[in-house]
Amino acid sequence: MPFYTKGDVRIHYEEAGSGFPLLVMPGGGLNSRISNWATAPFNAMEEFQNEFRCITMDQRNANGGASSGPVPVNDPWGAFADDQLGVMDHLGIREFMVLACCIGGPFVLKLMERAPDRVVAGVLCQPSGHRPENPDVMYNNNIQNWGPTLCARRPDVTMAIVDAYLHALYRSPGDFVYTA
Repeated sequence: MPFYTKGDVRIHYEEAGSGFPLLVMPGGGLNSRISNWATAPFNAMEEFQNEFRCITMDQRNANGGASSGPVPVNDPWGAFADDQLGVMDHLGIREFMVLACCIGGPFVLKLMERAPDRVVAGVLCQPSGHRPENPDVMYNNNIQNWGPTLCARRPDVTMAIVDAYLHALYRSPGDFVYTA
């Protein structure tokens, strides 16, 4: 398994095909990982590998994935972008397109904000977002499911850290608040 490592961040990634680089990120919320492509509405790695150099990755701390790193309470969306850009730098890729599902919608938007000179096109597939009638759906799902599972395998992570992290992701005003 190939990995990109920077400090205490370790990101598992895979590549397929050749051509212009296309970063594809599967859905699955905070459990966005390579293996999710097998049950996605379509497998972007398989679908596009004949036309593009496809790169995918397990996102940091996805349960069931092989990537790990700190739980960045102060800038969670930025940390994901740093990981994604780090993989692309590691592979020597300057400009690329990105296609992402579910939580990948905010990933694409943050990448476009962080690296507008590098992301030449972005596609959001079934993006997650804020729903005024159920504003805490993402927070509640992750505090009940993702958080306890992460804490069980990472003794350095407490539910207080998970709560602060999820608050920064889903309850702080600003980043990626839109209505679907």
